Amino acid sequence: MPDNPPRPTDAELELLTVLWSRGPSTVREVHETIARRRPTQYTTVLKQMQIMAAKGLVSRDEKQRAHVYAAARPREWTQQQLAGDFLRRAFNGSASRLMMGALSARKTSKRELAELRRLLDEYERGTP
Repeated sequence: MPDNPPRPTDAELELLTVLWSRGPSTVREVHETIARRRPTQYTTVLKQMQIMAAKGLVSRDEKQRAHVYAAARPREWTQQQLAGDFLRRAFNGSASRLMMGALSARKTSKRELAELRRLLDEYERGTP
């Protein structure tokens, strides 16, 4: 697995989300999960997962007839990498502009705001 796999595309992120939720899965299981939400072809999912394995985004266990795929990195790691990349590219590294952009993009509940305040306090204290 590469130390720093490439940023997943939207389609790859959809497949990773299934793997994070289900755990290690066959292509058929991933396909069935996605097919419940939208039409998709089995061969498309298969090819995409093969590409993701080559990129290091997923691992593939070939011990059984039906290969089992798993996300190469935890959801939190991938989210942190995506957030950091987005922060650099879209907000010139400014966390405050990122937060203001996120808060102004949609209505934020009082509960979410309280959670953000709590997280910021913990971050400031150095105790996440």
